[in-house]
Amino acid sequence: MGTTISPPQTLVILLLLLLLSEPYFQINGHDFEIEEATIEDVQRAFCDNKLTSRELVDYYLDRIESLNPVLRSVIEINPDAVAEAERADSERRAADNVSRSSLHGIPVLLKDSIATKDKLNTTAGSYALLGASVPRDAGVVERLRNAGAVILGKASMSEWYHFRSPGIPNGWCARSGQGLNPYVKSGDPCGSSSGSAISVAANMAMVSIGTETDGSLICPGDHNSVVALKPTVGLTSRAGVIPLSPRQDTVGPICRTVSEAAHVLDTIVGYDPRDSAATMAAAKYIPSGGYAQFLNKNGLEGKRLGVVRNPFFTVSSRTPVFEAHLRTLREKGATILDNLEIGNIDTVLNPVLCGEAMVLMAEFKVSLNEYLKELITSPVRSLSDVIIFNQNNPVLEKLTEYDQETFIAAEKTDGLGEYEKAILEKLENICLNGFEKLMKEHELDAIVTPGSRACPVFAIGGYPAITVPAGYENDGMPFGICFGGLKGSEPKLIEISYAFEKATKIRRPPSLGGS
Repeated sequence: MGTTISPPQTLVILLLLLLLSEPYFQINGHDFEIEEATIEDVQRAFCDNKLTSRELVDYYLDRIESLNPVLRSVIEINPDAVAEAERADSERRAADNVSRSSLHGIPVLLKDSIATKDKLNTTAGSYALLGASVPRDAGVVERLRNAGAVILGKASMSEWYHFRSPGIPNGWCARSGQGLNPYVKSGDPCGSSSGSAISVAANMAMVSIGTETDGSLICPGDHNSVVALKPTVGLTSRAGVIPLSPRQDTVGPICRTVSEAAHVLDTIVGYDPRDSAATMAAAKYIPSGGYAQFLNKNGLEGKRLGVVRNPFFTVSSRTPVFEAHLRTLREKGATILDNLEIGNIDTVLNPVLCGEAMVLMAEFKVSLNEYLKELITSPVRSLSDVIIFNQNNPVLEKLTEYDQETFIAAEKTDGLGEYEKAILEKLENICLNGFEKLMKEHELDAIVTPGSRACPVFAIGGYPAITVPAGYENDGMPFGICFGGLKGSEPKLIEISYAFEKATKIRRPPSLGGS
């Protein structure tokens, strides 16, 4: 199995953080600025023989060894990562003029719910699945391997997607402990793809793959000053990913720039026969020529953006920054329609009132049981087994502090009956008469909101969204700006967010000395 990363018992490690501030990495006599390097930068360095994939992987493994004992954002490193990097280097040397994927030789960190058929575990952060054997790579992992990417390891996550109990803090899981925000140690890293976001923000990985059911990509992206892209449900395969809701689950990239997110998206989208219904329905949205073609610095020209302030906007220290960003969007050619309202928004934002919570519990039990039964070997084969495991291992699973009340409630459900189906119909009508009506009536290309509070709007309808770094509070805590659109609007969202990113250049790496 993979090498498990354990928290240290000494503060000496904090001194090592200062050693990692040097941005240049000496390679073959050349200075290459690797810390915030993009995929494009690295591929150019590969071509110019200034960098090898092996050297890149070694750099990130050193970063993980030094930083992870404090940040706790990586659960395991792949013991075969170096071998995979050396294979990529050999392929490049053997045929220099061959056109390769932009991810060839690039190390990628995966959320711990995304299955890999190798020496790594896939546990959703829980000891209950430690040692389980998956039948095959997840669909997105298969695509990454085919592209020549290097699987660097597994990122920590809010255990079981923060679904075991509402009492579990964001970024916490039994196997790695509490993940920390790299900008402000006391700041919320958000979840559940917390480890993926922390690791990329702290330059412990170049790119990562996370998942979202409701906020689990956008929120950690927002809180950790990175770009997170939530694709239209079905655009990326969920096969081999520990499920929560087949109706809402989606797999997407977390990166430091919009361009990297577009390149990763190009690699992982597409039809998968093991997730056939969803990926077939979404395949029509994939543009000919891919997503990187929409990295247009003039992408805001002619766009119609709707600003939804209520209830996402509150007067705070962020207010002048957000208003300045709206001016930038206008200056770059966008038409801003301000103070728009989404119908039934109060209902949408209340998971109990709209019924989302009840349906998610029923979907989780059914889909998790199906996933667990397909494992080759596993300590648990059902949600009921997981609950019993947790009860029998209170020290391992920290049940003296955190219980599993949501799991117990989910176990009492009995699939999608008439009651649940009525809720699903209600949710569909809420989407049609709320978000979709707003978008169509005003002919919007996207809506714009500060922060990540709009995530439920995109979640219940399976809509795409992207968050881009937008600023920092007085204490250094990051915040983002979120653009969301109708299904299949990823090309527009990439154009809008890339142009915004290029115009503002907000993101800065963490000092790793936050409070």
